[in-house]
Amino acid sequence: MIKINLLPQRRVKRSASAPSARAALLGAGALAAAGVLVFVTVDRSKREELKRIDASNEDLRLQIARQNKDLQGYNEMVAAKKTAETRASAIERLIHAKVVPAHVLHELGEILTTNRLPTMTDEMTRRVGTGQGSDPNRRFQLDWDPSHVWMSAFTDTAGVFLLEGGAQSESDVTQLSKRLAASVYFIDVTPAGGERMTDLPTGMNYYHFTITGKLAY
Repeated sequence: MIKINLLPQRRVKRSASAPSARAALLGAGALAAAGVLVFVTVDRSKREELKRIDASNEDLRLQIARQNKDLQGYNEMVAAKKTAETRASAIERLIHAKVVPAHVLHELGEILTTNRLPTMTDEMTRRVGTGQGSDPNRRFQLDWDPSHVWMSAFTDTAGVFLLEGGAQSESDVTQLSKRLAASVYFIDVTPAGGERMTDLPTGMNYYHFTITGKLAY
C-alpha cells in the first residue's frame, strides 16, 4: 500500500546571520584599522611639531644665555655711572656756590622766600630729610612761613657774619637758623640770643634776634 504525505514539508531555512556577522566583523576591523592609521598619522605629526617647538625653545634659551653673558656687569656699570653723575653734580653745585657778597644775599633771599630751600649738598639733604641717615636735630619745617621773619642788619667781618632781625616768635628764629646751618654758604650757625620787644609806632610785639656764624669762603 502506497502512502502519500499530503502535508507540506518544512524547508530548512538557511542562516542569514552568518554572512551578516562576517560583514560586521569586517566593518569593525576596517574601522579599527582606519582609527589606528589616523592615530599614527596625527600622533606622528604632533610629535614632530613638539620636537620643532622644543628645538626652537632650546635655541631661544641659548640666545638668552648668550645675551645675559654679554650684559654681565651692566647693572653695576649703570649704578657706577649714576653715582659719578651725582658726585659731579654736587661738585659742580659747590663750585658755583663760591661765596661772594652777591651770592650770600641771594641765598638769604631764597631762604626767606616761601617754598624755597637753601642750597645744600646731597649729604645735607639726607640729614635734613626723613629717610635713613637723617638727623632730627637738623630737620626743618617744610611748610614754615618765612614772612614771619625780617632782617634788619647783616655784617661780614673777615668771614664771620652777624645777622640781626625780628620774628613773630622764637620758633621762627629756630627755623631760620636751621636753614642757614643747612646751606653750603654758612658754617657754625648759632642763635646768639634774643628778646621780646614792642614796636612803638605800631605797638606790635615781636622777637628781636641775633644769629652768628661763618661764611664758607
